[in-house]
Amino acid sequence: MPTRAGLLGLGSNVGDRRAQLQAAVDALPGAGVTPTACSSTYDTDPVGEVLEQPSFLNACVLVQTAHEPLELLGEVKRLERELGRRQGGARHGPRAIDIDILLLGELQLAEERMRLPHAQLLSRRFVLIPALELDFSLRAPGGERLADALAALGVDEGVRWAGPPLRLPGG
Repeated sequence: MPTRAGLLGLGSNVGDRRAQLQAAVDALPGAGVTPTACSSTYDTDPVGEVLEQPSFLNACVLVQTAHEPLELLGEVKRLERELGRRQGGARHGPRAIDIDILLLGELQLAEERMRLPHAQLLSRRFVLIPALELDFSLRAPGGERLADALAALGVDEGVRWAGPPLRLPGG
């Protein structure tokens, strides 16, 4: 079965944040997703609709998968539930684990449940910094360079290096 490269974003601000991110990376192979590289972790200020909450720990993971986009979305949502993410609650509120599909090859998709590339890919420092750590030449399917998007953003969104890369499964 042919596979395509993807980029996932991970985040947690409940409990042992690093352990939550590592558990997500470790669970990916069981969901038909092979992690190939993990970024460092970054402590980040909350953004979005709920600003009064603990800071997040974020990272990005390069992956390979044969899943189609909506099938992959189903798998990552299943993993989130298994890893302790509660359903409901405020959008952008506190969560044990968040797994976002940022890129999946050159696919572009606009479905009710999913957009590719991720709608905030080019506007979030906490995504762009770890993604560019993994591959400085990354581009969105429309050709936009992630490095150019980062350079165009203000520095009001706090993103601080927090620790070394997450371990690849079996590593």
